[in-house]
Amino acid sequence: MTYTRPDARAVDQIRNTKITPNISPYAEGSALIEVGGTKVICTASVEDRVPMFLRNKGLGWVTAEYAMLPRATNTRTQRETQRPSGRTHEIQRLIGRSLRAIVDTKLLGERQIYIDCDVIQADGGTRCASITGAYVALALACRKLMKNNIIKTSPILSEVAAVSVGIIEQTPILDLAYVEDSTADVDMNVVCTGTGKFIELQGTAEREPFSREQMDEMLILADTGINKLFEIQRIALNS
Repeated sequence: MTYTRPDARAVDQIRNTKITPNISPYAEGSALIEVGGTKVICTASVEDRVPMFLRNKGLGWVTAEYAMLPRATNTRTQRETQRPSGRTHEIQRLIGRSLRAIVDTKLLGERQIYIDCDVIQADGGTRCASITGAYVALALACRKLMKNNIIKTSPILSEVAAVSVGIIEQTPILDLAYVEDSTADVDMNVVCTGTGKFIELQGTAEREPFSREQMDEMLILADTGINKLFEIQRIALNS
C-alpha cells in the first residue's frame, strides 16, 4: 500500500515555496521565505566588529539567532526572554554553521554578519526554511557591502539550502509538513551546498530503525528538493 500524503503531493515534491527578498527597509539583507504554511523572516545585519577570539586576525564571522513567535503554532508558546531553550540553541547553531560553511571569512574582513530568523508561522521544517531563506538575506547583505565598496569580492563560495525528508508507512517522502513530521517513522534534515556537498545530516528513527537503502532513497529525494530550492533562491536574488 502506497502512502497518500494529506495535501496530495507526490513523494518527491516540495511544498509551494516562495522567497520574497528585501522585505526589511533597514537590514542590509532580508527575505521572507514561505514553505507551505511555514513562514520565516530572515534578516542579515552587518556589524563592524567580531567576537573576541577573532579580533586582529583579519577574519570575519557569521552567526545566527532563531526565534518563534508565541502564536506561530496552534497553541501559544512562551517567549524565550531569559535564555534560549535547548531546541532553539541547537537550531541557531545549525543555521550559523550552515552559513559559515559557504563563506570565506578572510574576504569578509574583520566584520560580523548577524542572521536573525524569526518564525511567524510554523507548519514543519522551520530550521530548513530558516537556512534556505537566510542564504538569500546573507547574499543580499554581501551585495550591499560590495556596492558600497566596503569589500571588493563576495565572500560567498557557494549556495546553501536545506530540506527535510522522512519515512511514513515505509515510504520515503520529501519536505514534511507538521502533520507528517509529527507521525513520521524517520525524520531527517539535510543541509547541502550548491556543489553537492553535505554540511549537515540530522536523521532520527522515531520508531523502526531504517536501512542504508532507505537512507540512500531519502538522500536522493533531498537532492531533488534542494536543487529546486536553489532555483527558487536564484529567482529571488535576480528579481
